[in-house]
Amino acid sequence: CFDEFNRIRLPVLSVVAQQVLAIQNGKKAGVSTFQFPGDPQIVFLLPVCGFFITMNPGYAGRQELPENLKALFRGVAMMTPNFQIIKKVKLCSVGYSNFELLSQKFFVLYNTCKQQLSAQKHYDWGLRNILAVLRTAGATKRDNLDKDESFLLYRTLRDMNLSKLVAQDVPLFLSVLADLFPTIAPPPKAEFPEVEAVLKEKVAEAGLQYHPDWVGKVIQLYETTLVRHGIMLVGPTGGGKSAIFSRLRLTCEVVNKIQYRETRFNPKAIRSQEMYGEIDPVSGEWTTGVFAAMWAKYNNRNNAYNTWLIADGPVDAIWIEDLNTVLDDNKLLTLANGDRIPMTDNVKIMFEVETLVNASPATVSRAGIIYVSETDLDWSPPVASWIATRPPDHQDILQDCFSRFMGKADPIFPGPMYEFINRNRSEEH
Repeated sequence: CFDEFNRIRLPVLSVVAQQVLAIQNGKKAGVSTFQFPGDPQIVFLLPVCGFFITMNPGYAGRQELPENLKALFRGVAMMTPNFQIIKKVKLCSVGYSNFELLSQKFFVLYNTCKQQLSAQKHYDWGLRNILAVLRTAGATKRDNLDKDESFLLYRTLRDMNLSKLVAQDVPLFLSVLADLFPTIAPPPKAEFPEVEAVLKEKVAEAGLQYHPDWVGKVIQLYETTLVRHGIMLVGPTGGGKSAIFSRLRLTCEVVNKIQYRETRFNPKAIRSQEMYGEIDPVSGEWTTGVFAAMWAKYNNRNNAYNTWLIADGPVDAIWIEDLNTVLDDNKLLTLANGDRIPMTDNVKIMFEVETLVNASPATVSRAGIIYVSETDLDWSPPVASWIATRPPDHQDILQDCFSRFMGKADPIFPGPMYEFINRNRSEEH
């Protein structure tokens, strides 16, 4: 069985077509041995062997199968399953007694989100996300056997989807949830008093501001690290993404009493082959890639520290598709030389990106996503941090100037300066 078959390059696919044809001809002739075209080696043939391939046509980085290869396979078209039946059966299997009604609410929520929320590339309302929510719902149910099932599912659906929503979609999502569970008050947010207390110290150490919206994103990242091994922090520049990583890493060191190391690399600074490794076409010698070497070094259970591997650069189908087996439940990096390096529990792979516009749905659905909007930080916390570095006798004056001319970081009224610029600029400028 060959998964994602059409990611193989076209010259190789042509060779594969010849080899598959040779095997099929051998089976038709009923022989016990045969030879591949141009190869003198005798190969034993089992009459029960068969080929099965899966492919996603139309993705970036995928090939169209050559006609001579298509003719050797019988196509089986896949259809979208009935998600409501899957939800009903899974809710029943993880212990929910009111599974009929709850599965219907779950189905209506995701359908409404698809239609009503903005069309963001990083939104995933598909089967992989549904199964992740159902797994968490089952664990929540087992930990709270005496609580109302509607309350538990309400909380799970909210907590597992809120982190990836852009700021303007959050009120609509929460109102849809409230409409589906009208008799239940919104569940309180999960609290991590020890983490928040240490985080406050670490934020102050760096001379930053303990801004509630930004801190909310740090806590969402912490919650995601508890249940995911592949995480994407997405959002425009200036949202405080790097500071979220650094402050949470230092916080986790204190809370979990173990060293955390952060290793960054830019995947677009090197070719995909230099990242994973390549075989020299002339000598046949294997050259280990940068990422493959890092992966082998840190995925070691004997390491006395935890590692966050952070890919700080644009995500596209050229290099990230090779990480699909790492991001899903296999947790396995497969290299071109046949090496298979498993992921250990003391490593997490993270991505710090501006947008996922070039990522395929297969990648988006495999990772836990936290979206940091422009409005989560805005301009007032950086200004307050900068003023704190000025001489004490300047601080009050600067604060007064910012208050008078800039106003407050309010999305409805942006302040006198922005108001003046908007009123007095011409369209062509």
